[in-house]
Parts: sequence; C-alpha cells; structure tokens
Amino acid sequence: MYGKMIIRCCLVVRTGLHIGAGNAFSAIGAVDSQVVRDPLTGLPMIPGSSLKGKLRSLLARSLSKDIQRMPDFDQDDGRIKRLFGSADPVHRARLQFADCFVANAEEMERVHITEVKAENAINRATSVANPRFIERVVAGTRFAVSIVYDVEDAGQTAEDFALLAKGMKLLQMDYLGGHGSRGSGRVSLCDFRLEPFETSVELEPLCALFK
Repeated sequence: MYGKMIIRCCLVVRTGLHIGAGNAFSAIGAVDSQVVRDPLTGLPMIPGSSLKGKLRSLLARSLSKDIQRMPDFDQDDGRIKRLFGSADPVHRARLQFADCFVANAEEMERVHITEVKAENAINRATSVANPRFIERVVAGTRFAVSIVYDVEDAGQTAEDFALLAKGMKLLQMDYLGGHGSRGSGRVSLCDFRLEPFETSVELEPLCALFK
C-alpha cells in the first residue's frame, strides 16, 4: 500500500519568535541576531527543518524519560525513526516538512511584523552590561504549516499520527526557536485539516488526535 496525506494547520505566534539567520557580523548599534526570512518576499519564515527538529527532539525526550541521557539520533525509538528518518541505519522518513510562510501578512501590515528586543548580559565580576539586540517575529503572526505523510502501512497510520499529535501538543507547552527560557517562542497550533492523495485511510479518527 502506498499513498500520501497532507497535514495542514496554522501556527500562531504567542510570544516573540526568534529563529536566527546566522549572521556572521553585526555593525555597532545594529541588530545582533536577525530572523531568517523568505528571500522572495522579505517576510519572516520558519524553516521546515526547525519545526521537524524541534518535534523530533521533544518526542525523543518524552520517550527516553531522561533528558540528561538523550539517545543519539540513530538510537531513537523505532517509531520516531519511522516518522523522521535515520541515516545509520538508513530509515526513510515518512514525514516531509515544508518551510512555513506568513499567512496573515495583510493583517499584520498595521504593525511591524518584527520587533527588536534589547537584552543585557551582566558581567558578574565587573557589573558591566553587554547589550545585544534580538529581532523577533511579533505575537499574532500566523504561519501556514504543511507536512506530507507517506502512507506505507495502513496499520501503522493511526500510531504514527498519534505520535505526531503528541509532539505538536508538547511543542505548545515548550517553545520554538531561541531564547525560550526567557519567554520567546511560545506558539499554538490550530485549524488542522487532512488532505488524502491516493489513499483510503479514514480521516475523521486521525483529525480527532490533534484536538
């Protein structure tokens, strides 16, 4: 059996979100760490790799029960490797994550879609402040999420979707991107819908997993 299903939802930014563009240099007085942007529109984006990596990490942590002894990627639980893939031994991922683009750009035109947050690192010995400026996507921005799932074994589909749903629920109690311990990166996921392609898997029970 083989088919595909597209999982679509909306990711809503609840507190300023920072996924960095990896700037190598910042001039004095400039933003030290900018957000990654879509080169076509200039708007912020969430790389599919960032969402995939965070979900995998949360699930691995949840299943290992010991965040101090996290397994290597190739030692992840078999269910995780089934969904996210493995290089050694080779396991083809059943999930493919697309980059996430801003879905409410027109709505956000009345405010700046990003903000610059000033932070200070204080030297404990000298009390000298070392200011830095972090760009964040503002709360209220919505990103369109699209994930393709390969239906390879109909008997495992419900288990796969239950694991993905668990990861998404964990994400909403954690954070995405950087500076999460300081309040950044809180998100919520909503408006789930499934679109089947060449598969007869029943959708309603799967949709219920994400509620």
